[in-house]
Amino acid sequence: MKMKIGIAVLISLLFLSGCGASKARVEIKEKALPTWYLQPPVSSDQVLYGVGEGRNKQDALSNALSSLLATLSVSISSKYSAKSVVHEGRVNSKDARYVNETESEVKKIRISNYHIVKSASLGFRKYAVLVAVDRMKFFKSLQSELDQEFMEVDAWQRDAKNENALAQLHFYNSVLTKMQDIRNRVIVMSVLNENFHGEKYLAKYEQLRSKRESLLQKITFWVEADMRSLATPIERGLTQERFHIKKINSVYHFTVVIRTSIQKAQSYGFYIARSEISIVTKAQNKAVIATNILHITGQSSQSFAIAKQDIVKKLNRLVKKEGIAKILNLDI
Repeated sequence: MKMKIGIAVLISLLFLSGCGASKARVEIKEKALPTWYLQPPVSSDQVLYGVGEGRNKQDALSNALSSLLATLSVSISSKYSAKSVVHEGRVNSKDARYVNETESEVKKIRISNYHIVKSASLGFRKYAVLVAVDRMKFFKSLQSELDQEFMEVDAWQRDAKNENALAQLHFYNSVLTKMQDIRNRVIVMSVLNENFHGEKYLAKYEQLRSKRESLLQKITFWVEADMRSLATPIERGLTQERFHIKKINSVYHFTVVIRTSIQKAQSYGFYIARSEISIVTKAQNKAVIATNILHITGQSSQSFAIAKQDIVKKLNRLVKKEGIAKILNLDI
């Protein structure tokens, strides 16, 4: 019986061995890479090209656009590197630094009018994309964006007469932040179109900065508090934002009113002061423009007076951490 089982096992092994030997080895041939991927077209005076690869088509497209913008950075460097000026044997690094900063910012520019020329799967979950952008269409899209932004500013300024000074300041801050890369955009546009001169855009931007600065110099605050020590952190926070603390009669003047309710308690040998701090900001015409309520608990092992001082310390830390705008619940 054991001999029969052994023979059967031997026959099975021989059969399996024979089956294995009959299987053909599968060879995966490496996919040939497209010529346009290996040798992408060179950018010209009319068209910019970029090629990229990625795990999927979207990644490849993103990398291709980055490659295209890198080409544009090279053009910027080539055009502006000659602007470094030599004074008394030293190279003026101001222009060079300006160009380098511009090059680093080019990658943030949004390209909306690109064209996918070629795309292909490279195998092994890799894709490649070749994109092209018409230089003049790219230039016009950037110019259109700038024109639209300034048109919106002009429209707002025409209707801003009824806005209070802080609302106007918030608008200028928002616009200037949005357009802070305007110098970089103007340089890119001048590279895309040799006939473009962006001085008028830069002049408009400087006018906005000047208006913001002029407005900021006129705005004043005064802080009224039933617990006077609470006014100090608020005043300090406003001063750090370059506001003046004065009590005057002006359309640019605002008053912050602080009212405090404190509940006293004792626990485990500690004096506890639980405060509810109401903060109201009013315009010169007494109109309320912002309100906020803070709950701060002070404590001390010595007295309620020191526990109240702890409230002031915590408010001071809160102003430093959150910023005065958040404390007042005000856009400034």
